[in-house]
Amino acid sequence: MSTHPIIAEDIRGVLSRTQALWPDLKGASVFITGATGFFGIWLLETLLAANREFSLGCRVIALSRDPGRFAAKAPHLAHDQAVTWLTGDVRDFAFPAGPVTHVIHAATESATNLNARDPQAMFDVCVEGTRRVLALASERKSHRLLFTRSGAVYGQQPPELSHVPEHFRGGPDPLDPKNAYAEGKRAAEFLCGLATADGRLSHAAIARCFAFVGPHLPLDVHFAIGNFIRDAINGGPIRVNGDGTPFRSYLYAADLAEWLVTILLRSTSRKAYNVGSEEAVSIRALAERVAAVAEQVWPARPRCDVTVSHSPQPGVQPSRYVPFCALAREELGLRVATSLDTAIQRTCLWHNSRS
Repeated sequence: MSTHPIIAEDIRGVLSRTQALWPDLKGASVFITGATGFFGIWLLETLLAANREFSLGCRVIALSRDPGRFAAKAPHLAHDQAVTWLTGDVRDFAFPAGPVTHVIHAATESATNLNARDPQAMFDVCVEGTRRVLALASERKSHRLLFTRSGAVYGQQPPELSHVPEHFRGGPDPLDPKNAYAEGKRAAEFLCGLATADGRLSHAAIARCFAFVGPHLPLDVHFAIGNFIRDAINGGPIRVNGDGTPFRSYLYAADLAEWLVTILLRSTSRKAYNVGSEEAVSIRALAERVAAVAEQVWPARPRCDVTVSHSPQPGVQPSRYVPFCALAREELGLRVATSLDTAIQRTCLWHNSRS
């Protein structure tokens, strides 16, 4: 099995926009945690395509608890000759042999599932996993390290703040066990800052990631846009399980990969960068957007109905989870290359082709 045509086209676009970056990875050894997740699979697609396109001679070391399961899902990535698989848990994995010049720490658990089941374990995965990755990077004197963190570190975004910037100093309630994921991410960022401040690392940067859409996004978990696309593929109705008023924004997966690689190779050390789209859309409007795109994708089918389970409460301002990305734009030249409607369309087509 080779790269899916939609993803292959996306990756060609990423490589065309990032040609100046790749000489930095000539002969490099890149260690990736979370290599089989949504972020990881897009990073592997991008890194391995660049490795072939630009003859980098780059080695990728991928950490996974179950490489065999991933090989059944994406054999073209799992069996690429440039990839060495390391089986283990991010909290206590054995260090790989040989040099590690670059590190991407993208491992995480499902915040909703593990938070509800075992918030202590959720916190430990974030903190102890980061501690272990920092130890590897320090021992091997890695040149650059990227941590993919979460916009959850900001806590609840004030409704009057349309877009949250990196200098926002809010935070989650530390006494609420439901915030184990967010507090774990905050603590992991602190460990990263310590490691660069005391000289154990020469460079480390943070990508504070918001919400995304694209091929490989699960359709049956807690991602609203994934649920809407699932409903659309099934012919509707598209169900909004709430009042539809919260505002979110969505960056396409190929753009995400481009942003993460750019932050890895061009960021300022000890700096956090928001990663996401600034196009705010209400959940109800998002459901309508998915319905409209689905009508274009499948013109022979009736347009999907949109149902909203609750009415908005009078006088209650809608919640927001939308980043301000001026730092990435102005310092690193990053832009959104894929519109939301195109992102929805490509995700629908990819999932439909595999159903």
